[in-house]
Amino acid sequence: MRIFTTSDIHIDFKPNREWMIHLSREDYQQDCLILAGDISDKEEYLQLCFSTLVKVFKHVLFVPGNHDLWVKKTRWNNSLDKFYAINQMAEHAGIQTSPLHLPQVSIIPLYSWYDFSFGPCDEYLQQRWMDFIHCEWGDSFAELNPYQEQAAAINDFFLSLNESRLSVQADKIISFSHFLPRIDVMPHYIPEIHQKLYPILGTEKLDQQIQKLGSACHIYGHSHVNRDVELDGIRYVNNAFGYPAEQRISRKQLLLIDEL
Repeated sequence: MRIFTTSDIHIDFKPNREWMIHLSREDYQQDCLILAGDISDKEEYLQLCFSTLVKVFKHVLFVPGNHDLWVKKTRWNNSLDKFYAINQMAEHAGIQTSPLHLPQVSIIPLYSWYDFSFGPCDEYLQQRWMDFIHCEWGDSFAELNPYQEQAAAINDFFLSLNESRLSVQADKIISFSHFLPRIDVMPHYIPEIHQKLYPILGTEKLDQQIQKLGSACHIYGHSHVNRDVELDGIRYVNNAFGYPAEQRISRKQLLLIDEL
């Protein structure tokens, strides 16, 4: 069995959707795909993705990304309700949203958000970051500041869902999330204007969970910048498919992570 990964396939875009639809129905039948979030905010495309990929791979594992939880112009009023619905939708289609334990490796999905541990939520982000418009979090978070405080509380909620998954005993553990667990996985060459987005890329608390879990490799998405680096003994990998125009920073193909 081979383990592949991709993320941020954004199949709202026709070229991305066609790439997914035309994946071989023969080449990956004994293989595993780790899909690290951001399929689409549209329910019909989520369904299309799930029903397509279960025909391509033996195992498909998935965590929702921020775009998947957008609720504007959807039947959901609350992003948490949509989070649970997407997981249920995925499981019903045969997609794995819980840990997968194989003889030689355990693959552990981890949820998170961003909490501005990578930097403050400044006016630039408050005016431009679309999650603040397209996500709604309901009464549980309504009294919090819609930027810094609310995001931190949402992140803590998602991280709490991981606690039961952190005591896995396995010879090898691969974990994955949508959001970044540490900002130093970003390469040095990122232009300063794009570094303004760093505060919404992830959370340092996620890396604490990864270290507690004992992951040999952690896969993430969200930044759309493909990376494969080792830091403090852990391999960190991003293989985002990205938007059609993102040709230089994205591979536009599956990445082989391991072969069992």
